[in-house]
Amino acid sequence: MKRRLRALSGLILLLSAASATLAQSTTRGAGLQFELSFSRNVYDRPFTGRVWVILTQRSRLEPRQTVDWFSSDPLFARDVSDWQPEQVLTFIPDNDLSYPVPIDQLPAGTYRAQAVMGCNRWSQHPIDAPGNPCSDVAALRFSADRLVTVRLVLDRKVPAPALQDSDELKYVKLRSELLSTFYGSDVFVEAAVGLPDAHRDEPHRRFATVYCIPGFDARLENLDPLPMVQMLSARGLAAVVVCLCASCPLGHHVFADSANNGPRGQSLVNEFIPWLETQFRLIRSSDARYLFGVSSGGWSSLWLQITYPDTFGGTWSLSPDPVDFTEFVNVNLYDPPESVFTEADGSPRVFARPGMFGRIYWSEIFRLEQVLGRGGQLGSCEAAFSPRGTDGRPRPLWDRKTGRIHQAVAQAWKKYDIRLILEQNWKNLGPKLAGKIHVYAGQQDEFFLGQACEKLRQTLQALGSDARVELVEQAGHAPPPQVLNRVADEIVAQFQRRYKNRQNPRRRNANKAVQIANA
Repeated sequence: MKRRLRALSGLILLLSAASATLAQSTTRGAGLQFELSFSRNVYDRPFTGRVWVILTQRSRLEPRQTVDWFSSDPLFARDVSDWQPEQVLTFIPDNDLSYPVPIDQLPAGTYRAQAVMGCNRWSQHPIDAPGNPCSDVAALRFSADRLVTVRLVLDRKVPAPALQDSDELKYVKLRSELLSTFYGSDVFVEAAVGLPDAHRDEPHRRFATVYCIPGFDARLENLDPLPMVQMLSARGLAAVVVCLCASCPLGHHVFADSANNGPRGQSLVNEFIPWLETQFRLIRSSDARYLFGVSSGGWSSLWLQITYPDTFGGTWSLSPDPVDFTEFVNVNLYDPPESVFTEADGSPRVFARPGMFGRIYWSEIFRLEQVLGRGGQLGSCEAAFSPRGTDGRPRPLWDRKTGRIHQAVAQAWKKYDIRLILEQNWKNLGPKLAGKIHVYAGQQDEFFLGQACEKLRQTLQALGSDARVELVEQAGHAPPPQVLNRVADEIVAQFQRRYKNRQNPRRRNANKAVQIANA
């Protein structure tokens, strides 16, 4: 139950539920500190891990919901060991684990504060993860000339998202034997499955499948296959659309078999897809299995197509993450700069240029990931592509202080460099990929992804491939509607050409006759 905000001696504003109280003193010293404790009702044993305190000046969201790349509210982290239930922990933010600015640069003002414990270690998002203990929200007025002490009690949990099945939408999961063996505990593969009306109305019919892979924030609750179902249905193709959850403890696993994330591709192809085909009456043919993805999902879909060329009948990969590591978000990993953080003239290196999202620099995205602790975009790449270090963590691609690329790690990444793999293995891969590769990227992609796609286009052209790799004029990272419509048209045409014609010899022979006549 919220209380009314009121002034206390002109010093502070107080908002609270019974579990979150605030006090302010003018004792010696100045700054901001938090007194945290957690209830046995939410975690009944000592806690070792990361704790965050988030501040916001937004009124509609809880502070835990306001952390992002481009407009993140203030965020502070601390690692604790053997923190006991009910024990008061004095949390004093430090500059090294503060974002977006060091604590000593925090602007004065009125904020709403919330604390979170990182107990859910399986979610991609380490803070706003279901089951994480968190506090209610307390208000504070901060100024640099006095010490502000905020008392927060973590006595509730971040709720799990409400996922509701319907006739058109099913949420499914399967225990993966491969991944469970890798992790030493139960691991499930999850998806949101969109069904066309014909799936309900024609119980003996089998259906083509489009496997959609989301971008970076790949949590299950963010997946919606129904727009793609509707686009294909409007073009005469009743297809089942499977939106795959690509979230894992270290970020987006991109469905690449990894020393750190485990056999993600093998689990999908050898376990999950065969199970889905029995559950939803899917056609068991590569000519009726298609891939679609955007951003990190764009990379994933292209990776799966070239890694399992006999399993899938085509990929439509939009704005893929770097497909050539000589163009890794403004950095050449094989001929690197002195530091990933700065240009040769000492200016900060841009990670995302202004566009739909806003500018952010390499140093900023790195600092955010340091505060989060895991699950970030760069951390996802290291988890997917780096060898495992002696400490059990992914080996870092660059020195965290100097920004210098570790060349041994960069060389290890080559086995995930899509352009390089195609160039080196084209004699074997080329015939299997005929007519299957479709890549679209914006010329003005905010993350510089178009440059890598252009190098891929040039390589495939030189190899004599029929792949379509197109840089869309004036487009940024988000695919424009005309590209999405073209993708839907091409998937329908691919199914008609490669599956329907194969099933109907008369139609195939008629098409050949037309081709001969036109020639």
